[in-house]
Amino acid sequence: MANSSSKASLAGKVCLVTGATNGIGFTAARALARLGAAVWVHGRDPARGRHAVDVIVRESGNRDVRFAQADFARLDDVRRLAAEVQAGTPRLDVLLDNAGLISPRRTRTAEGFEATFAVNHLAPFLLTLLLREQLEYSAPARIVVVASEAHRRSHLDFDDLMMAKRYSQFRAYGRSKLANILFARALARRLVGTTVTVNALHPGVVRTNLFNGHSALSRVGVATIGRLFMISPEEGSKTSVYLAASPEVEGRSGGYYSDCRLIEPSAAALKDEDGERLWEISARLVGLPARPA
Repeated sequence: MANSSSKASLAGKVCLVTGATNGIGFTAARALARLGAAVWVHGRDPARGRHAVDVIVRESGNRDVRFAQADFARLDDVRRLAAEVQAGTPRLDVLLDNAGLISPRRTRTAEGFEATFAVNHLAPFLLTLLLREQLEYSAPARIVVVASEAHRRSHLDFDDLMMAKRYSQFRAYGRSKLANILFARALARRLVGTTVTVNALHPGVVRTNLFNGHSALSRVGVATIGRLFMISPEEGSKTSVYLAASPEVEGRSGGYYSDCRLIEPSAAALKDEDGERLWEISARLVGLPARPA
């Protein structure tokens, strides 16, 4: 694996990491702080957020770390988070879209969207576009989208994006990760001519808290499998940090990475017409213009 930080420095840079109070988001935020960045740590729970900040400051020696609260199941929270970042820092050099959800049953958000699709796709779609101008102002800048190999067996059903007809937690998750890659590729096309790049990645099969809301049996099963086959959050965050900081990927955009290497996503993820259709639908759902440059 390529060394994600051997020549990297983020001194003077500002990074926002979503879903950063635990798991790979936390370890990525800590790594970016160790590279000298000012880091915004996003999460839902203020107590966990304050604890994460304290640990990152202590373990990185970098005091320029702060917490920003937002529930990604509420798009108004996403808008508030974007406004807080815009008001709190003149620049944003790295946006790491990491927050994720696997919902064991079909639930709807406050706006009526299926929760996995809303948290994993609509929220980062909205946040990224709201912060796009700030990223372009700070260019060269990087957008990093945490997707998953779970996308490979997935196809978007544009007639049932909210999975009202038949819900499966793993199918919902896989579709949302496919949406992440389609979005990253569509955004990369729109950023041609700027020095803002966007890339997606598979972090690996990581031991995280993603299954905390599931049944005891499911948690035990995941824990058992995790001890045998899953990697640590530290290992799982390496590709995120590589894409956020490594000089090796300077200027590269629209790619999909695993183990710090560029790989080919599924055929469905390469359907640019689906990416454009998803963009237009997503923009309408979150209340943004569908066709900005």
